[in-house]
Amino acid sequence: MKNLKINEEQSVRKKQRNNIRKNIMRAFVILLSLAIISLLVIPHIIMDDIVNQHVDFKDIYSAADFGLTSDKIALLTEDGLKIIAHEVSINQPKAMVIFLSGIHNPSVTAFFGHAKMLKENGYGSILLEMRAHGESEGDLICLGYKEYLDTKAVVDYIGDKYKNTPIIVYGLSMGAATAINSIGEIDEIDGLISMSAYSAWEDAFYDNMIFMGAPKIYASIQRPFVQIYLAVRYGLKSFNIKPKNEIKKLGDRPALIIHSNQDSQVPFQSFDRIMKNAPDHVESWAREGDLHFIVQDENTFFNPTNDKEYSDRILAFLNKNFNK
Repeated sequence: MKNLKINEEQSVRKKQRNNIRKNIMRAFVILLSLAIISLLVIPHIIMDDIVNQHVDFKDIYSAADFGLTSDKIALLTEDGLKIIAHEVSINQPKAMVIFLSGIHNPSVTAFFGHAKMLKENGYGSILLEMRAHGESEGDLICLGYKEYLDTKAVVDYIGDKYKNTPIIVYGLSMGAATAINSIGEIDEIDGLISMSAYSAWEDAFYDNMIFMGAPKIYASIQRPFVQIYLAVRYGLKSFNIKPKNEIKKLGDRPALIIHSNQDSQVPFQSFDRIMKNAPDHVESWAREGDLHFIVQDENTFFNPTNDKEYSDRILAFLNKNFNK
């Protein structure tokens, strides 16, 4: 009887230990599942507010504000969106420059001041309102993963109208990321000027989490979940179409990559990643300060010749490579 009682007690304790192990495993699986779900949900919560919209700009400018004339043109992208662009033409241009602006601001019409500077130096311009911006169609901002199709529509237009004229893409912020993606995907583009581009959206997400004080390990863990979000939202091609990859396709085409070394919107690490993959001939300029727009202030952006260092850099690059 005594042995039987001991065996029963041992059996009970064994069952209790097994139950404890099972409960621990259940708790671990539940916690792990919740952690994975939270990591999947966080990009969705943050990103949806950024991209699920059409940007209607408060401040819109006209060519007349800058002493210019322009023609509004409507083009159709390969995936069926009507996009609007503003053409500042010139007889026998040295090159045609396509301007691309940022994710939420400013309107690309703010580049009419740049278009004036270029026209005075023999270059024509087309200011492109990318999908989901301004008068162009679309309700989803695609972070450069699909906007290169908008650029392609303008490139085709220029190719038809300005035979054998070099084409340059000139972008700011998300527009710069789009410009790099565009020259990587479109062989007909002959040159690139990029200002404050992110190296990939998941890089920008990571860098800004660190900038806001998130632990590095948590920000690193978040990266693949951001990529999953992007793949679901924009398709599997989004895994490869990113500026730090597309810059490798530049070949011998000239490019100028610009960033400010204290940029608080797109941290300087993106510049480093892009330049690490860029061909040796690519020119770069790291400007001092927190200057996401590169120029010293808003008024200088409208009148770039007032920032002599900036305008001289831009015109020197253009005249070195396209002054024929």
